[in-house]
Amino acid sequence: MWIQASVLIIIVSCISPSLSIEPVTGVTAVIAAVGSLIYTSYDALRCRFVPCCNNRWIIENITGLEIALTSKLHGQHLVQRTVVGHIKGHLRSSDPSKALVLSFHGLTGVGKNFVSSIIADNLYKDGLRSPYVHLISATKEFPHEGLLPFYKDQLKSWIEGNITICDRSMFIFDEVDKFPATLLDVVKPYIDYYEQLGGVVYRRAIFLFLSNTGGNDIAKLALERWQSGVSRESLELSDVEKILMSSAINADNHNGLWHSQLISSQLITAYIPFLPLEKTHVRKCIVDYLISRKYYSSGGDIPSEVVDKILKELTFDPPTEQLFSTTGCKRVVEKIDYVMLDGTGDAGH
Repeated sequence: MWIQASVLIIIVSCISPSLSIEPVTGVTAVIAAVGSLIYTSYDALRCRFVPCCNNRWIIENITGLEIALTSKLHGQHLVQRTVVGHIKGHLRSSDPSKALVLSFHGLTGVGKNFVSSIIADNLYKDGLRSPYVHLISATKEFPHEGLLPFYKDQLKSWIEGNITICDRSMFIFDEVDKFPATLLDVVKPYIDYYEQLGGVVYRRAIFLFLSNTGGNDIAKLALERWQSGVSRESLELSDVEKILMSSAINADNHNGLWHSQLISSQLITAYIPFLPLEKTHVRKCIVDYLISRKYYSSGGDIPSEVVDKILKELTFDPPTEQLFSTTGCKRVVEKIDYVMLDGTGDAGH
């Protein structure tokens, strides 16, 4: 030990010849300093290859988020504007007043999961695969209503454990309308205006709730606007937000956010409506997927008859107007493969 310490003293003396070191305290100080230097260097090296809760792995690319939502998400002007604004505002502060909580509402296939993945891709280096992005599905994780007390303990431990590891974690709750009633009340303390809980700060986290609740009400409002000759782009968030709050808290199935403390305590930052997709939006989805699946190259011409063939494989409502896709863009990929691979499409480009 003394030999090793002497070597360390010589090394330090060579680095700084004027350094004076007392016999015992000097040895201890040198060992501590070198040990700290080695640990810091090791930790920095480790974080180059292994995910760490720092800016190397949590990238917070707001510009990329804005570009992706503008270019890849079709027919959702309210989503584009609201998501970027709230995330930008939340990340701008190193000490926000509370966690960011966004509640996505809309029918199936309109882009709720798609937007969640875009957010993950632009805030975290590994996107949805990041150890700091946590996706939980109601039907997978909470299938039995009789186990509600167990589920509450499980959810509480899951949130606390992950935010203790990284306070910049993001949680995505999918199929919220299928969560057992009152389960989500467990989340309340972690998204409230507390400085800290048990020594842990939860205010830098992001929570996304994805739900079909209110989807029919949104579609009804969009149809009424269309029938009145009013552009869907004229819809403001304020036109829909109260409808969504009412739909969520008074849900017919008494699940999800039904009578939830998250709503009554005003802890959800924003209720974000996803409008039903019209044919013009679905056409854009078809073009995007034809390119992403390499049936056509980016920038090349895609024959309109190919898009039309795929579009005809999808169904639209209401029966008379045939205005909104019943599944949004959700089934576009499988219909593309069906049309292109059975020879009815033109896959030779």
